[in-house]
Amino acid sequence: MPWDREQMAARAAQELQDGTYVNLGIGIPTLVSNYIPEGVEVTLQSENGMLGMGPFPYEGEEDPDLINAGKQTITELPHTSYFDSAMSFGMIRGGKIAMAILGAMEVAENGDLANWMIPKKLVKGMGGAMDLVAGVQRVVVVMDHTNKAGESKLLKACTLPLTGTGVVDRIITNLGVLDVVEGGLKIVECAEGVTEAELRAATEGTIVG
Repeated sequence: MPWDREQMAARAAQELQDGTYVNLGIGIPTLVSNYIPEGVEVTLQSENGMLGMGPFPYEGEEDPDLINAGKQTITELPHTSYFDSAMSFGMIRGGKIAMAILGAMEVAENGDLANWMIPKKLVKGMGGAMDLVAGVQRVVVVMDHTNKAGESKLLKACTLPLTGTGVVDRIITNLGVLDVVEGGLKIVECAEGVTEAELRAATEGTIVG
């Protein structure tokens, strides 16, 4: 069986390295905070001005003043700090954030990322995505492998407006994990119950190796 959203988030949490600063994007990436491995200390940064995000609150314990960039209620930690957006983006643009875990609509085989706009559909704007992919040291994308029509979202070239060119390092989908390498995409692992042949068949982009 392919991974569900929670399993994808748990797999993405395995990418976290001890002592690093990490930004979690909107959607499935926000779930990563619930799966940080034991013994790994990371500081989560939200571009709306918060450093040190805790996990989602239990029902009834929400604080409407504590939200992430996706306007979801979150919790604070003893070391949490708050600041304005200018300082937040200064951290991002200054290369202080080690990793961004983001969602996507499309990823190309060369690491191009499209995750902010679908033409003719109402969107809230790019937000911090363009700054994140340009400023962080590593970009991990978490997304469904195909769209609702069953068409691959891992493409030879993106068809939607780009957020960044050649910025994606690793892609985690409901079918498995792939790295962007010279010449295309390399399979790192398949989701439990998914064969390599199934993953290849669901991928339009070039798979090398």
